[in-house]
Formats: sequence, C-alpha cells, structure tokens
Amino acid sequence: MATTSASTADEEQIRAVIAERAAAMRDRDAERFVAHYAPQIVKFDLAPPLLYTGPEARDAETLRAWFASNPGGPVGYEIRDLAVTVGGDVAFCHSLNQLGGALWFRSTLGLRKMDGEWLVTHEHNSTPFYMDGSDKAALDLQP
Repeated sequence: MATTSASTADEEQIRAVIAERAAAMRDRDAERFVAHYAPQIVKFDLAPPLLYTGPEARDAETLRAWFASNPGGPVGYEIRDLAVTVGGDVAFCHSLNQLGGALWFRSTLGLRKMDGEWLVTHEHNSTPFYMDGSDKAALDLQP
C-alpha cells in the first residue's frame, strides 16, 4: 500500500498531467494533448465513433482537424470539480469540463503509472441527454 506522502506526490503528478492536457487543448496543441495517452488507450469521446483505441486514439490528426474547423485563438477549456483517487500504480479522476465557453460535459479518466509516468489508459467524455422522448443532448446544463 502506498504511503501518504507517495499518494500525495502521485496525486500532484496526476493533477499536473491533467493541467498539461488542459493547457494543450487551450493552446490547440494536438500532439501535446495526446502525448499523455498510454499505448493501449481506450477512449469514449463526445464525437463519433463510439470507441477509439490504441493508435487511433493517439493519432493527433483528428484533434488537429477539429481545431482547424473551429478557427480562432485559444480554445476555451475549463476543468471543474476535479476529484483524483490513487491506489498504487492505478488512479481515476472525474470532473466537469467546459469546452468553448458553452458546452459542459462529464469526464472520467483512468490512469496507470508506467515507467514512473502517469498515462491515461481510459477516457470517457459524455453529455447527458433528455429522456423526454426528444433524445436531445442536454447542452444547456451548468454545474
């Protein structure tokens, strides 16, 4: 079992990884953003398809294309209510994230410490939808 000081250091490292990913998103730096993915990443994202894995998820081209389709300055990106849980070489986090100043979505990350570095092995981003028969994404929700 990890000691408190080791757990605290691990949590600080994980928070630094998440902060770096947020900075990369704001800076439109796709390569820097995907650099924190483990080789065997499994990713469920806001945009289709339903599932990305491994090299497909680590390919920065999809993110670069999205940046190009939304020209302008920095991308508005905020992480709120980040919770981090660490146990040995495995951790998970969840947060509410805002994209572009308007869309709030839920994010859950699973990480593993590999060769001394925390890497994202699982990412799940989602928006809720109204279960009133409209099946519309609930894009108007705010924390």
